[in-house]
Amino acid sequence: MSGKAKKVENQQMEVSKSTGAVMTAFFGILSLAFLFPIFLVLVNSFKSKLYISDAPFQFPKVGTYVGLTNYFEGVRKTGFFPAFGRSLFITVCSVAVIVLFTSMTAWYITRVKSKFNSILYYVFVFAMIVPFQMVMFTMSKTANDLYLNSMYGLVLLYLGFGAGQAVFLFCGFVKAIPLEIEEAAMIDGCSPIQTYFNVVFPMLRPTAVTVAILNAMWIWNDYLLPSLILPQEKGTIPMVIQNLKGGYGSIDMGAMMAMLVLAIVPIIIFYLSCQKYIIKGVAAGAVKG
Repeated sequence: MSGKAKKVENQQMEVSKSTGAVMTAFFGILSLAFLFPIFLVLVNSFKSKLYISDAPFQFPKVGTYVGLTNYFEGVRKTGFFPAFGRSLFITVCSVAVIVLFTSMTAWYITRVKSKFNSILYYVFVFAMIVPFQMVMFTMSKTANDLYLNSMYGLVLLYLGFGAGQAVFLFCGFVKAIPLEIEEAAMIDGCSPIQTYFNVVFPMLRPTAVTVAILNAMWIWNDYLLPSLILPQEKGTIPMVIQNLKGGYGSIDMGAMMAMLVLAIVPIIIFYLSCQKYIIKGVAAGAVKG
C-alpha cells in the first residue's frame, strides 16, 4: 500500500470515528430528553403537593419530602390495585388473541394464493393508517348496541385495532419460512393445524414477541378506548389516575405522580426484558418479506 493510499485510509477512519462520536452524543442527548419527564415524575412523587406546584424541577428538601405518603394516598383514592388487575387482564388477553389470530391469518394469506387473500392483505395494511379518531364515535355506539361495553368486549376491539400492524409483520416473516419444511411435516402426517402450531409458530417467535411488546405497551397505556367502552367504576389504570383530577381543575399532583410511577414500572420492566426481540422481529417481518 502506497503512502498516499494509507494516508487517505487514515483520514477516512478519523472521519468515521468523528461521525460516530457525534452520533453517539446526539442520541445520548435525545435519550436524556426522553428520560427526563420520567425522572421528573419520579422525583415529584416524593414531594408535597404545594412544593410540586412551586418548584417542580427541584429535589425534595427537608420539610417537603413526604416519603411514600403520596403512594398510599393515591392507592386509597383511585382503587389502584383493582384497576391494575383489570389492566393486566385486558392487556394479557388482548396481546394473546392478537398474536394467535393474526399469525394464523398471516400464514393463511401468505400460503394460500388467491385474489381474495391479496385484497384481504391490503385491507389489513390500509387499516394501519386509519386514525382511531375517525371511527371512535361510531365504534363506541356499535359496541354499546352489541353489549361489548365490558372487559371482554374491549379485548375484541383491541384485536380489531391491532390486527393490521400484526398481520403486516407476520406476513413478511412467513414468506421467509421455507415451504419445504411445512410440506415435510404434512408428509409425516401433520394436519394443517398441527403444522402451524408445531412447525410454523415456533419459527415466528421473534416477530410474535415484537408484536406482543408493541401491543402490550399501547394497550397498557391506552386511555381513550377504555374510557369510551368501560363504565367508570370498572376503569383501567389510566382511567382511575384521571379521576384524581377534581372539579374546577383541582388536581392532587402528589398522588397523581405516585400513581404514574406505579403505572409505568410494569411496562418498563416488560419492555427491558424483551427489547432485544424488537429489532430482530421488525427486521425479519419487514426486510425478509
